[in-house]
Amino acid sequence: MRIAIDTGGTFTDCVFLVEGKLQVLKIFSTPGDPGRAVLEALRQVGAQRHSAVRHGTTVGTNAMIERKGARVAFVTTAGFEDTIAIGRQARPKLYDWFQPAPDCLAPGELRFGIEERTTAEGEILKRPDAVSLARLAEKIASSGAESIALSLLFSFANPDNECEVAATLESLGLPLSISHRILPEFREYERASTVVANAFLARVVGDYMQQLSASVDQEFLSTVDVMQSSGGIIPAALAAQEPVRTVLSGPAGGVMGAYRLATLGGFDRIIGFDMGGTSTDVCLVDAHRGGPQLSNESRIAGIPIGVPMLDIHTAGAGGGSLARFDAGGLLRVGPESAGASPGPICFGRGERATVTDANLILGRLDSESFLGGAVKLDRERTRLFMEKGKGSIETVEAFAAGILRLVETSMEKAIRVISVERGYDPRDFTLVAFGGGGPLHACSLARALSIPRVVVPTMPGALSAVGILLADAVRDFSRTVMLPADAELEDLFVELEDRSRGELEGVFMRTVDLRYRGQGYELNIPFGEDMLSAFHLLHQQRYGFASEQRPVEIVNIRVRVVAASEPLHPPRHELKEGDGNQAISSARDVFFDGELLSTRIYNRQALRPGDAFSGPAIVTEYSSATVVPPGDRLQVDALENLVIEVRG
Repeated sequence: MRIAIDTGGTFTDCVFLVEGKLQVLKIFSTPGDPGRAVLEALRQVGAQRHSAVRHGTTVGTNAMIERKGARVAFVTTAGFEDTIAIGRQARPKLYDWFQPAPDCLAPGELRFGIEERTTAEGEILKRPDAVSLARLAEKIASSGAESIALSLLFSFANPDNECEVAATLESLGLPLSISHRILPEFREYERASTVVANAFLARVVGDYMQQLSASVDQEFLSTVDVMQSSGGIIPAALAAQEPVRTVLSGPAGGVMGAYRLATLGGFDRIIGFDMGGTSTDVCLVDAHRGGPQLSNESRIAGIPIGVPMLDIHTAGAGGGSLARFDAGGLLRVGPESAGASPGPICFGRGERATVTDANLILGRLDSESFLGGAVKLDRERTRLFMEKGKGSIETVEAFAAGILRLVETSMEKAIRVISVERGYDPRDFTLVAFGGGGPLHACSLARALSIPRVVVPTMPGALSAVGILLADAVRDFSRTVMLPADAELEDLFVELEDRSRGELEGVFMRTVDLRYRGQGYELNIPFGEDMLSAFHLLHQQRYGFASEQRPVEIVNIRVRVVAASEPLHPPRHELKEGDGNQAISSARDVFFDGELLSTRIYNRQALRPGDAFSGPAIVTEYSSATVVPPGDRLQVDALENLVIEVRG
C-alpha cells in the first residue's frame, strides 16, 4: 500500500492508492504534535503492514518561522566569527536607522573561532593544534549549546582542517552540522547560514522524525520517507541528519503534483497556484526547460538557505488569513492566520474574519457539503461576528468582497514575481489551481493576469500529498570549481557521482552554474556540448541581454541522482458531449462583482468527461470547490480535470 501524508497548517491530507486508484482523506492537523495526525490518518485509511509511507512535513518550516530550534554554537575560522551576523549588509530600508539587525540563528555568545587557514585554492597554510581544539571543545561544552554548526573558511576547496575540528567536536555528543558535507560551495555567508539553519533544526526535526519513524514502525511495521524542498524523496533518517533540506517539504509536493498531472493532461507550461489555510505558494514550470526549476538562493523566514529548493514564491495569504483594520482604518488581510486553532469563524471557534468566512458569506462555499459533510460551516455565526468586525463598511457582503479583493491582489503579486519579473508572459501559461482555496480564486486571478486557461486537477485540496506520492527518490551533490568554460570536468563529475553510490542508485543528471567572468551570480544549465548557447539564451531571457564575446566561467558543478518512483497511469475516458445537468445538486444566489446571481451548484463526482457548461457555476467536491464566474466556460477532459477557458 502506497500512502502519502502532507501536514498543513489547518488540515493533514492523506492520499493513498487502492487498486491503482487515488483516494483522499483530510483530517484536522494537530499543531502541538503533528505526528498524532499522521498516525490517525494511517489508522483511518486502514494502513497495512509494510506500507510505503511518505511524508511532507512543516515541522522545520514552523521552527524557522517561530524561531523554536536548538541553541546553536557556530564554529568558524578565527576572525570570522561574526560573518554569520554581518551577512551581506543589504538594508531592506535604506534610510531607517532603527531597523533591527539581520536575522541570525547563532547568538553572539555562541560564536567560536579556531586558529586555522586554508587558501581559496585549497592549500592548507595552518592546521589547528591540539591545544586549541581541546580549548574549543571545553568552551562549547560549558556554553549551553544544544547543537553545533561547523563552517571553516574555504573548506569547500579542501575539507582536511574541517574534518580535524569535527573529529574533536564529535566527542561532545551534540548534533554536528558540517559545511563540506551539507554545502561544499563558495559564498561564505550563505554556506554558514545554511549550516547554522541545519544545526538549528537538528533537534526539533531530528526528534520528530525519530519518534514518528519509531511509531510507524511499531504500529504498522512500515518505514517513512520524507519530501525534500528540492522535489525528491529521502529516508527519514537522512532527513533527521540534514533537516535543512525539508523546510519547503509540503509546497514542493504541490509543485511536483501539479507538474505530473498537468503533463499527463497535455499542459506543458504551467503556473502552479497552491492556496492552503495559512499561505499561498506559486511556481512556474516550463516542460521545455526541463520541468520544475531549482534555486540555490532561497530565503526561509529571513534566513538564506543554499541547498537546492524548488523555485517557489510564498505569499502570506490563505484561507485562514485574518482580516483587520490598521491604525489608519484601512482593511488588511494576512499574513496572520487563524490556523487550525481557533480556525475561521465558520468552524465554530474563531471570532475574527478570515478569507474562508468571506467565501462563505458570498455564497461560494456550501455549509453542508464541506469535506463531504464532515465539517458543518456555521453561516449565522459567521455573519454575526463579521457584522461586529466590519467597522465602517456598509454591509457584511461588502466586507467579505473587500477581503477577497485584497487577498487576490496579494496572490496576483506573487504570480507576477515568478513570471513577469523573470521574463515570462503569463498569457503563454495555464494556471493550475489546487490547495483547498486555489480553485475558489483561480479564475479571478487568471482574468487579472490575462492567463487564458485554468485547470483544476482531480483532488485539488490534496495535490501536495499526490505530488509526494508520485515523487522520485533524489539526492543532490555539488562542488565549487571556478574553472573556464572549456575545462575538462569528467573526473570532477565522476567524483561527485561516486559519493552517491552508497546512498542511492539511479540516473545521474549533470548541470553546471555558469556566469560571465566578473559577474556576481550565475545561472544553472544542463551540462553538455550546447551549454554555452543555452546559457546565453537564458541570460537574454532573464536579464534582457547576452554577450557571447565575453568569457564564461564554470562556478559550480552539480549532480542529481534520481531513482524513479512507480508511475501513475490514470485511466483516460472517452469524451461524450454533455451539459453536466446530471451533476446539478442545487442552485443558490452567489455574489459576483457586487451582483447577486443565481448560480448552479454541480457535484464534481457526477460530472462526466466531455461535459461542458458556462458560469456562473460552482463545482463542489470533497477537498475543495471551484468557482466559475459568469462568461467563463468549463469542460471536463479525458482525465477528469476541470479545464476552464477564462473570458478576456
